[in-house]
Amino acid sequence: MTIDSVRGAPGSGELADSELVQLLTPEGERVDHPDYPLDITAEEVRGLYRDLVTVRRIDLEAVALTRQGELGIWASLLGQEAAQIGSGRALTGNDMVFPTYREHAVAYCRNVEPLKLLGLFRGVNHGGWDPKEHGFHLYTIVIGSQTLHATGYAMGIQRDGVLGSDKAGATIAYFGDGATSQGDVNESFVFASVFNAPVVFFCQNNQWAISEPLEKQSRIPLYKRAQGFGFPGVRVDGNDVLACLAVTRKSLAHARDGQGPTLIEAYTYRMGAHTTTDDPTRYRLKAEEEAWKAKDPIERVKKYLVKEGEADQAFFDEVEAEAKKMATELRKACLALPDPEPLAIFEHAYAEPHPLLTEEQEQFAAYLASFEEEGTAR
Repeated sequence: MTIDSVRGAPGSGELADSELVQLLTPEGERVDHPDYPLDITAEEVRGLYRDLVTVRRIDLEAVALTRQGELGIWASLLGQEAAQIGSGRALTGNDMVFPTYREHAVAYCRNVEPLKLLGLFRGVNHGGWDPKEHGFHLYTIVIGSQTLHATGYAMGIQRDGVLGSDKAGATIAYFGDGATSQGDVNESFVFASVFNAPVVFFCQNNQWAISEPLEKQSRIPLYKRAQGFGFPGVRVDGNDVLACLAVTRKSLAHARDGQGPTLIEAYTYRMGAHTTTDDPTRYRLKAEEEAWKAKDPIERVKKYLVKEGEADQAFFDEVEAEAKKMATELRKACLALPDPEPLAIFEHAYAEPHPLLTEEQEQFAAYLASFEEEGTAR
């Protein structure tokens, strides 16, 4: 068997079914998996559908705001909603998330206000939310560094002596397929394995690291890399919200019980650009995008609900109307965000006063005051 027969031809998005954990097919058919059973009610599935539609609408609004010059940049999650909602809804209050800069849906699951995300990309705050309050750390721009933070935090949980109890928590680190080539990620794998840390590594393999295709990152499926570090790896259909929920829930439970780390490869596709500064038409084919549209994470849940008679058109219309209303309100709130005072940049640089920072703050304050003096003189 050749490598390409296992992982699919470069850019094809195809792979052997035996490798993929899937509970809901693109046609909306519910299937079982012996290792990842999922007992879920129709009401809970409708809730997941509402989540998926809502976060996609928020994402589209943010892209539009960026195109209109209201945000500096935006990293779209289009196509990756199921991976993020499924894994996000598997979290408990004791868990801690270490995201990249694209985990808007996970932030939504952790009750981080979407406006605070927009404020970050508008340049009016430094994150805007309390990581401890939400169990969700600030966005990380440096590729892969959050995996080290997640591993270190997990080792701290381990040393608290709470694993295996109802107070146990775990960490989950999100990153993309391109980040797996970073030294930080591989170093975090070493530490997590050797110390049996309660961490879940959640790789959203969206096929493209900006313009670099997956085959330039690895010659084997990414989830198999975990074997070399001595802990389990699993590949899940990243467009299947039920499978992502079940796999992440089990992996987190194992971590909280003291069974160590797991690498989850959510096999999905980035339908949009890497960020709003990127042009994917320069490096990938339209046919590839069209093939993945048939696997849309929202449509498959909708098909399932319709086939099972668990939702009617009135429900879908209601969800769409709610999402549209939220987006309208979000837009208005974003445009109304005030610019911060210039000196506010110094407020949260350090936990305590720092001589050098104090000196720089005083110099900057004098610089700002000079403009007022100049205006008075005139």
